[in-house]
Amino acid sequence: MRRRLDLAASLVGRPPMLYLDEPTTGLDPRARAGLWDLIRVMVDEGVTVLLTTQYLDEADELADEIVVIDHGRVIATGTPEELKAKTGAQILAVRPADETHVPLVVSVVGELSRAKPEVKGQLVTAPVTDPAVLPGVVRRLDDAGVVVTELALRGSSLNEVFLHLTGRPADEDETADDTEGSVAS
Repeated sequence: MRRRLDLAASLVGRPPMLYLDEPTTGLDPRARAGLWDLIRVMVDEGVTVLLTTQYLDEADELADEIVVIDHGRVIATGTPEELKAKTGAQILAVRPADETHVPLVVSVVGELSRAKPEVKGQLVTAPVTDPAVLPGVVRRLDDAGVVVTELALRGSSLNEVFLHLTGRPADEDETADDTEGSVAS
């Protein structure tokens, strides 16, 4: 409620520029979506919004331009798409139907992607720079009799960009000033 009141007070007089510092922290998903919609309306009406956030999905959704700050230093700037392109990789994701196949999937994905796969539960992911890796992974897993329930090749997320730029995840337990990104629309 306090955040909503702060935002309402900020809008009195229709300012040409609005600075929002972590406006969605602590909001439930419905309130967060409502605030995102309000920010979009303000931008559409010509208000410049400077937004600081640690939620990189929020930056991806709302920002025209992103400034990534790490340990008080600007380490990257650009549109969300420009920043994602800087990693130069897509993410291959494979989830075997049988959890006993995870080690084999890790081996195949690691060998063909030439990257160290990450495993979360049964989901195996790895960055790939060549999309031609996908058919090779499919062939090898099919030849081994591995049934998959999920197979995807997608672009990098801003969380993956942050990891690439800093060497650590954006949600790593640090102080807000160390991982804060500034976003301007």
